[in-house]
Amino acid sequence: MQSQRISINSKDGGQFDAYLSLPPTGTGPGIVLIQEIFGVNQHIRDVADQYASDGFVVLAPDVFWRQEPGVDIGYDEAGFQKGFALMQSMDFPKAVEDICTAAQVLKNRPEVQGKVASLGYCMGGMLSYLTCTTPGAVDASVCYYGGGIHTALDRAPQAKTPMLMHFAEKDGFIPMEAVAQIKAAFASNSDVHIHTYPGVDHGFNCWGRPMYQQKAAALARGRTLEFLSKNLSV
Repeated sequence: MQSQRISINSKDGGQFDAYLSLPPTGTGPGIVLIQEIFGVNQHIRDVADQYASDGFVVLAPDVFWRQEPGVDIGYDEAGFQKGFALMQSMDFPKAVEDICTAAQVLKNRPEVQGKVASLGYCMGGMLSYLTCTTPGAVDASVCYYGGGIHTALDRAPQAKTPMLMHFAEKDGFIPMEAVAQIKAAFASNSDVHIHTYPGVDHGFNCWGRPMYQQKAAALARGRTLEFLSKNLSV
């Protein structure tokens, strides 16, 4: 993959970095890839390259830049504690504003041919949901085990574009009662697809963590690629 760091001007006069990965053909639909609490670390960059290899132009913005630019931490206890603290102190509306700015930058890039989706994991899954329910921000959204979505269901009527959600049935952070609330909120919206995965825990897609589960990760990825191919093509 061809990858590089680019700088993006925020709406309020700041500047933040993003990791850009281009597909082998050089052009394709766009994905704004939204990090977990561990920053745009090696795993997120690898995921960006993975989707770029599938033909997408992928941009992973640094969501924590307002607190600490360039966060890149691992999955040990110290990394978890630092990432969790950063998430707790993050200004979520400002983060969504930055993601929407990144999405617009991506749409304007000459390499992007087609539409643009948001795709996020954990904290990024929640941010992907908030982005999707921001009018005009993206054309589709994927949310992997987005913590807190059930607390923001007042935004459900604003979901005007297709959305795909993945949840782990053994998730220690997102109980199935919360998933049931989300399913109920979107029961009448045929553009929202929600899948649950039995026997797996939060973070099952991340091969760098003990809860990685290959079968569930592959199934969710296949569903994601099918969803994106249907909703981002021109």
